[in-house]
Amino acid sequence: MRGAAITLEGVSKTYDNGLLALQATDLGIDAGEFISIVGPSGCGKSTLLRIVADLVQPTQGQCLRPGEFETGFVFQEAALLPWRTVQKNAELLMELEGYRAPDCAARAAEALKLVGLAGFEKSYPHELSGGMRMRLSLARALALRPALLLLDEPLAAVDELTRDVLQEELSALWKEAGFTAMMVTHNVHEAVFLSTRVVVMSARPGRVLRVIDVPFDFPRAPELRSSPAFAALTGEVTAALRHPVAEQVSA
Repeated sequence: MRGAAITLEGVSKTYDNGLLALQATDLGIDAGEFISIVGPSGCGKSTLLRIVADLVQPTQGQCLRPGEFETGFVFQEAALLPWRTVQKNAELLMELEGYRAPDCAARAAEALKLVGLAGFEKSYPHELSGGMRMRLSLARALALRPALLLLDEPLAAVDELTRDVLQEELSALWKEAGFTAMMVTHNVHEAVFLSTRVVVMSARPGRVLRVIDVPFDFPRAPELRSSPAFAALTGEVTAALRHPVAEQVSA
């Protein structure tokens, strides 16, 4: 997989009911970056993510996606089909896109191995833990070999210890596969641990307040979370959320 570059130019979104969800937003995402978006509930984070995914069209502005490439999307809920096995759930998106059956099987097996689910191919979703179901949701997206992976609070529903482990696994997958990642989260520690940059958004109608670089080297060890430098940076992001500056900072 190779990462995709994305550029947002003056993107805004007003829904049919008149709700202005997103103000004019400019943001550049380099190929291979891991960007996290944080902000108050209802500020347009998920709207922005769906515009990048081409699931929602902006009212104004444009999202530039140079070239043709696969995009994977991982939602907060795993949304697995209970009557399909782990293997068949991992194949689902490829089937919908018309891949040949042998390719579906091979790519799904590869993705399941990447997320640590090899050996569970014949299991069903109800037999999996919450963390394993989220791994399966991630494998389903990775089977497409996406250049761009979009994640909408994918770890919000699991317990804290499992969440830490999944963060570490997701970071390792990102480094290994080389895709560009863009994630919405309410968890500041998660955003800092995973990201190359953190985008801080205002309350609705959302706009970019700050873009904060995360300087820590990869791979990021669990011990990073207890370091003074990590605490200082999460404090900076939290302060930006609580005390927004008057002007937008361009990325």
